[in-house]
This record gives sequence, structure tokens and C-alpha cells, in this order.
Amino acid sequence: MQPIIGDGVVLGDGHDLDPGVHLGYRTGRPIDDHTLIIGRNARVRSGTVVYGGSRIGDDFETGHGTIIREEVILGDRVGVWSHSNVDFGCRIGNDVTIRLNCVISQHSTIEDGVTLASGVIFSNDIHPGCPHSRECMEGPTIHRGARIGSGVIVLPRVHVGENALVAAGSVVTRDVPDNMVAFGNPARVVKSIHDLECGTGIHPGGKPYAHLLGEDA
Repeated sequence: MQPIIGDGVVLGDGHDLDPGVHLGYRTGRPIDDHTLIIGRNARVRSGTVVYGGSRIGDDFETGHGTIIREEVILGDRVGVWSHSNVDFGCRIGNDVTIRLNCVISQHSTIEDGVTLASGVIFSNDIHPGCPHSRECMEGPTIHRGARIGSGVIVLPRVHVGENALVAAGSVVTRDVPDNMVAFGNPARVVKSIHDLECGTGIHPGGKPYAHLLGEDA
């Protein structure tokens, strides 16, 4: 099964598309421009569907079964791994990694250098069922360099600060400040990333995020 490349797809040089990829899938939503632009050196694996109406930078890479909806903007060097879904209207910066089985809800923002571990879910509807819910719909904002652990749920309109770390399994109901660690349900801020030490015993006393703070590890 050859890749399907729809009308209005602009694909940069050096791309590598698996069989079973569909680029330029046409949304049923009314949008102004159905053109899909993907930059150079894209590596798109089987089962991936990228809707028309999005803009994707250079060195884009997907796993299998990835879905990127319309009116999404992705920067350079973005990886979206298998069975993850980026819904419409999202803004994602450069050097972002979205691992397996993540759900990025409509109108979410992810800044440069963010990593989402497997199974992260963003929510965007602050009062489901309200007749006016679409007017208030907005996903989380994950700021530059933040790291979100496996299975984390982030609620609508929440901001996770620069270089912040959210531990696996947490439910983030309120903002997390820059350079802080949060965990739990609901997630609470417990310490600074300055205070974290390597817990493996391999680097006793080593600070895993010292490089982010201009310190020696």
C-alpha cells in the first residue's frame, strides 16, 4: 500500500514515507486553508495520518498510527510517537518529543524543548456540557524545557513552567512554577529541580538537572 498524498500537500526534500501513510487528509471542519506543509527530512511511519491545513517544520518524525489534525503548527525536530494524537489548533515548538499514546487536546500549547512521556493526556474543556463550553475551550500550556512524566493528566488552562518536572501519574489541576517539581493527585509542588539528586546510586550526589541551571552536575 503506497502512501496517500492528497491535494495541496507541500513536502520538503529528503522525506521518507512508509506504506500506509496518509498526508493531507481533508477535515470535515470548515477551515480557510487545507494546504499541508511539511519541511525537509520528514520520517513518517505506517498508519500515520496528517490532516490538511497544518504547518510542520524540518526533521519531523512519527511512530506508527500517529494522528496530527488540522490547523496545527509544529516546529523543527518534533517527534510524535506511536498512537499519539495531536488535535486541531495546537501550537508546538522546536525540539519537542511526544512519546507513545499521548493525547494532546485542541488548542494546547507546547513550547521548545518539552518532553512528554508515554500516556500523557491533556484536557481542554473546563466545564463539559455547558452550551458555551467551546467559547472557553483551551488546553494547557507547557513552557520551555518542561518534562511531563508517564500517565500524567493536565487539566485545561493549566501552565507548567519552564524546566518544571511533573512526576508520573500526577493530575495537574493548577499551575506549576518554573524549575519546580510537582507530583500527586492533585499535583502539589514539593521542591525545586535544584534539590533533586540522582537516586540510582550511579552518580551519588549528582544533580540531574544541574545543566539547566548553569551548575556543575
